[in-house]
Amino acid sequence: MLLAPFLNQCQHQPDALALQEQDRQVSYRQLLHKAQTIASALQSKGIQTGQPVAIHLDRGIDAAIALFGVLLAGACYVPLDLKKPAPRLSFIVTDAQVCAVLGSGSAPDWLDEHLWLDIAGVSEGVPEPIEISAESLAAILYTSGSTGQPRGVAISHRAISAFTNWAADLLNLTPADRIASSAPFFFDLSTFDLYAMLGAGASLHFIPAGLTMAPARLSAWLSEQAITGWYTVPSLLAFLTYKGNLAQTSMAALRFLIFAGEVFPTPALIDLAASLQQTALYNFFGPTETNVCCFWPVARERLIAEQSIPIGLPAAGCDLHIDAETGELWVRGPTLASGYWRDGRVQSFLNGEGWYATGDRASLEQNEYRFHGRLGRMLKCSGYRVEPAEIEAVVNAIPGVKGCAVIGIDDPTAGQRPALTVVLEPGMSIAEIRKLLSRQLPAYMQPSRYLVLEELPLLANGKLDYRAFLRILKDEP
Repeated sequence: MLLAPFLNQCQHQPDALALQEQDRQVSYRQLLHKAQTIASALQSKGIQTGQPVAIHLDRGIDAAIALFGVLLAGACYVPLDLKKPAPRLSFIVTDAQVCAVLGSGSAPDWLDEHLWLDIAGVSEGVPEPIEISAESLAAILYTSGSTGQPRGVAISHRAISAFTNWAADLLNLTPADRIASSAPFFFDLSTFDLYAMLGAGASLHFIPAGLTMAPARLSAWLSEQAITGWYTVPSLLAFLTYKGNLAQTSMAALRFLIFAGEVFPTPALIDLAASLQQTALYNFFGPTETNVCCFWPVARERLIAEQSIPIGLPAAGCDLHIDAETGELWVRGPTLASGYWRDGRVQSFLNGEGWYATGDRASLEQNEYRFHGRLGRMLKCSGYRVEPAEIEAVVNAIPGVKGCAVIGIDDPTAGQRPALTVVLEPGMSIAEIRKLLSRQLPAYMQPSRYLVLEELPLLANGKLDYRAFLRILKDEP
């Protein structure tokens, strides 16, 4: 079971610090007690082993307690991004077929109140022991889907444990570690924070939300909290490098930084490595379906500004294969998710040869893997996977839109940003489109550029000509 290492720490160091959020602190004993109370309430509600339970709470101590409570009850958790519009959240709750939604206070207007469970109102209790197999689902994480709707990736106890146990050994995690946490729980980076760290007896310190937009204050916070490690996205580390006053801030405690989710521009990485010469840096690579399948311990002497960095070596027991015809990276191994969650069950995503085809182009050069971009249209925006088809589906549903196309444009701070080209009926404006999209899409999916065309360029076969869109955008001022 995924929580077994954490439960072992609860026996050996019950009064040690487990979680800290601002001035609030929770010990291992308190975390277990509060999680057991939620687990007992879920069981009293009739939640059965393996059933999905949604988490309607922002990243932090209460959400972590709720996640652990779900797992102790034998259920699997479905974390929601509260910044996303209500229709998207409602879709996820319906699509996942959740049996309960954990939150604080009153149920949101869009939710059937019979599903709601206010964590502040549950009575203390101890759950019935549950036998959980390694293949039981622990989480369903929703990512942007190519069909125009979010898609649930179903992840087992085995898969998360395989990654977190490997990561704990790689980084030599100990109870002395103080780890910063910025990853939302619907993001697969969070599995490291929650299970590798607490399984090792370390403490997890939630970065205050406002600090990610205030790099100098963030640097000061990392120093003041004596943070020893942090797993985050390159765009945030690049922001910290250029605006965080690292040269004037002592980071003596910082043992390691891990980054994943998007390409780290090498010049920014060179500057980060120079600013933190005693800190080990790691590039982790892999889509949500694989968690982490590749890693590269950053070799400072090999960083060249004009060259991208490797994604490195197979991670956590994964096997890698490059398709000879397409150059696509295929993965199989213990960290692989069970499949996609559809119609209340897991549906396999393996190809005919038994591999997960990532959609990423890669090469093997001198025994190291290198990433060469996506085969399809998927974008990586601030560490999030974004399917342009999902944005297009929302835009095309707006009255007054005759057609649209979304492509990705490079952004040094976010990896990529969506750009929207659109054909409008008379009387419809870009301002109105912006207003509507702000209500229906999360911030990282909002187009950063808009272009109105009289008609969409097409290929000879009638399909959209996406290369033409790129040329048009490059010609725009």
